[in-house]
Amino acid sequence: MELLQLQYFRTVAKYEHMTKAAEELRIAQPALSKTISRLEEDVGVPLFDRQNRQIRLNRFGKAFLQQVETALGALDEGRRELTDMLEAEQGTIRLATSTLNRLSSSISAFRKENPEILFRVVQIPPASSSDMISLLERGDVDLCFIAAPLNQPWIREQIVLKATVNLAVPITHRLAARDSISLAETENEAFIEYHAEHPFRHINDRYCEAAGISRNVICEVDEPSALWSLVQAGLGIAFVPHNTNEDPNVKLLSIESPACEREFSIAWNEKRYLPRAAKQYMAFLGTYFQAESSGG
Repeated sequence: MELLQLQYFRTVAKYEHMTKAAEELRIAQPALSKTISRLEEDVGVPLFDRQNRQIRLNRFGKAFLQQVETALGALDEGRRELTDMLEAEQGTIRLATSTLNRLSSSISAFRKENPEILFRVVQIPPASSSDMISLLERGDVDLCFIAAPLNQPWIREQIVLKATVNLAVPITHRLAARDSISLAETENEAFIEYHAEHPFRHINDRYCEAAGISRNVICEVDEPSALWSLVQAGLGIAFVPHNTNEDPNVKLLSIESPACEREFSIAWNEKRYLPRAAKQYMAFLGTYFQAESSGG
C-alpha cells in the first residue's frame, strides 16, 4: 500500500466520480482507476460499489476512509511541525469564527507586531457549532473563536474576552429616558431576538431566567445588523454588546441585575499539533482584550 494510493482514494471518495477526481488530481482517468483497483487488491475488499459508470463508496470504503483521513492528517501535522521547527516558511494561523467583528482589530494589531505571520479565516454561521467541531477534528483550522462552549472532551477552551451586555431600546421608547434598568422591569416588553439555535439566544435566555421573567419575543433574526436595524425602527428592544457604535436612534441601558455578560473563548484540538504562530496569537489575545477593556 502506497501513500499515493491513499491520497488518490481520498479524492475519489470525495467526488464518487472517477473523471472529476482525475481532473482534480491532474492524472489520466484510466491511471486513476488502475491505482484504485490495486488499492482494493491490497486491502482485500472492494471499496466502491460500481454500476455502469456510477461509483459509490460502500461500507468498507466508508470505514477505510476514516482511517485514511486519520493517517493523512497525522502526516500533514508532522510536516507542519517540522516546518515550524525549522522556520522554513512564514507562520500561518488558520482560524474559524462566527463573530469576526470581535476579532478584526486584534488581527490587525497582531499583524503590525508580526507582519510575517499570515491569517486564513473561515467564517462560520452562528448556529453551526458542529462545523467548528468538524474543522477542529479534521485539523482544517488551528483555532476557533467561539461565543459558546463546544462541549467536546478533546477540545480545550480558554476565555480571552468578557463583554458586558446592555439593553438597546429605540430612542422613542418610554425607557429611553433611563440610563440603567433591572431586567425584571422588561417583563411585558417586545423583544427582538436571535433564532432559537443561535448561541446568543441561549445566553440571553439564561439572563431572563435569572431575572425571573419570560420574554415576549416578537421577531427572530440571524445577524446582529438585522437585530440592530429592527431596534432602530422602533419594533422592540434587544440585548446588545456594550461597545456597539453610538446611534442617535437607539439608547443603550446598563443592566443593573442580573449581571449580563458574554464570554468569548479560543478553542483548539488538544490532540493535534498547534503551530507556534497560533500559540503566539492566543497569548497576544489575552493581553490585547485586557488592555482594550481597561482603555489602554
